[in-house]
Amino acid sequence: QVQLVESGGGLVQAGDSLRLSCVASGRTFSNYAMAWFRQAPQKERTFVAAISGGTSFTAYSDSAKGRFTISRDNSKSTVYLQMNSLKPEDTAVYHCARSTTNWTNRPHNQDDYNDWGQGTQVTVSS
Repeated sequence: QVQLVESGGGLVQAGDSLRLSCVASGRTFSNYAMAWFRQAPQKERTFVAAISGGTSFTAYSDSAKGRFTISRDNSKSTVYLQMNSLKPEDTAVYHCARSTTNWTNRPHNQDDYNDWGQGTQVTVSS
């Protein structure tokens, strides 16, 4: 059974840092790209960052570049999102997702991901 479980969210102040984790089960973890998406209240889910199965490739949204870092530990079947210099506009539910391939030319495209976690809430106060 495929399962993605996120953790690490919380309530922080602007300028603080958080590290999100997502533990995967059910398939050979290193075979698939992983990504983080987020959904703010009353808004659509949007792409944050992605990493290839072998960690050779990463991609970030414009809002994440320079502040967030995606990484993975294939030995632990875990993908991370280190978030620094958090802003109130980063407030959202953060979901991890597993791609159908090792990497995709469209890392921002939600249709390229077929497994999703339930999400972890990140709230940034000003």
